[in-house]
Amino acid sequence: MPSVMTRWLDVPRIQDPVDRRNAPMLQVVLGLLASIPPLLWAYRVFGSGLAWRPGETASLVTSLVISAIALWSLVLIRRGRFQWAIRQMLVVVAAMMLVSYAMAGLMSHTFEQPIQVMWLFVAGMMVGRRALWAMFAVLVAAMVLGGHSDATRTGEPLSEAMADVGVRTVMFLLITIVVDRTSSALRNSLSEATRQAVTLADTNRRLSDEIVARERAQAQLLHAQKVEAVGRMASGVAHDFNHLLTLMLGYVERGRRSRDISEIDAVLGGLEMAVRRATAITHKLLAFARNDARQLERFDAVDALREIVPMLRQTLGPRIPLELDLPDTAVPIMFDRAQFALAVLNLTANAAQAMPEGGRFSLVLGSPDADGHVRLDAVDTGHGIPDELQAQIFEPFFTTRPPGEGTGLGLAVVAGLMADAGGSLTVDSAPGQGARFSMRLPVVPAPEPERAAA
Repeated sequence: MPSVMTRWLDVPRIQDPVDRRNAPMLQVVLGLLASIPPLLWAYRVFGSGLAWRPGETASLVTSLVISAIALWSLVLIRRGRFQWAIRQMLVVVAAMMLVSYAMAGLMSHTFEQPIQVMWLFVAGMMVGRRALWAMFAVLVAAMVLGGHSDATRTGEPLSEAMADVGVRTVMFLLITIVVDRTSSALRNSLSEATRQAVTLADTNRRLSDEIVARERAQAQLLHAQKVEAVGRMASGVAHDFNHLLTLMLGYVERGRRSRDISEIDAVLGGLEMAVRRATAITHKLLAFARNDARQLERFDAVDALREIVPMLRQTLGPRIPLELDLPDTAVPIMFDRAQFALAVLNLTANAAQAMPEGGRFSLVLGSPDADGHVRLDAVDTGHGIPDELQAQIFEPFFTTRPPGEGTGLGLAVVAGLMADAGGSLTVDSAPGQGARFSMRLPVVPAPEPERAAA
């Protein structure tokens, strides 16, 4: 938690981030400048007991004026006018230095020159290079005026006074160069950081837009593949409905011929069962094809596989038998049930296309392993996949089929669904030896029954 003083020094009214960052330090400097010089002069006048030297009156007036301006600049900063306050302070300081050196001489400012170094730092760090070198030029001009004043007042040769000015000028020049290089490096670093921040923000915005577009495209693709799968199942569904309609017509004909109440009840019961079966088929088709958001649920993978067996057989066709190797116990997983069916259908369709002249296809569901995962293998006896293509088959739009016969999206969709669920999809294949696609999914253990209260 920031202290009370830190919170007070922060000035939210200052809009520029750099000025706002510099404001606390400058307020401290101005506060010290507004308070310490008057205290030192009070000690000099009332507590030191030293004789008053020529020129000290001008130094006293100059110092007190600068302290007053520092206090006013502090007020301006509190009102959010940072640059106005600092520039005003520097202009007043420069003018007062010229007047004070011209009136009091160079030697009387010897003990104040460390404070004048501070104004070089303030000008360079908080305003810029021009202000820094302008302040240096003012300081050199003030020292020249002070040296001339000392020579005139004491009668010493002007050359000796100017030699002292030259030594001090070299000292301040070195300090100014250091401040200039330091402030330039800081400004360049800040500009580079600002450019990188802007670039990073633009990149992040584009990435966010791309992610949203990708998620939207993936959702549309999933829906399209569901509809495509429903289309492939249309003939099988029509066959099932034809059986149900034939069964219903048989019950109706049977009911027309019967006058026995118990027989009519049996007919009505049979009709109800047939209607319920037709309704269940319709609801499953609608649930599978709808474009809803992902609905995670805990379900038994064994039941889910048995439920879609008719769709799998219709996808494979009459030349490819379907073999199931499922455990006797339940295998609970957390997944979208419709997307799980879609993933299995995609692998089944991929196997069917790999065996145009027939073959065998099997689904093998293992038992949960020690890591809490279960593996579902889709095994076919097709033409296999070369080693150089196995790293590409999960890439979107990659396909080895002729144009119009494949989109290259089926395996990419399955891999994406597995990754989203915290699983994986791998392939083990060789040319002429078929392929084994392995889906590895986390198992969700059954919740422990709550203990009855004692």
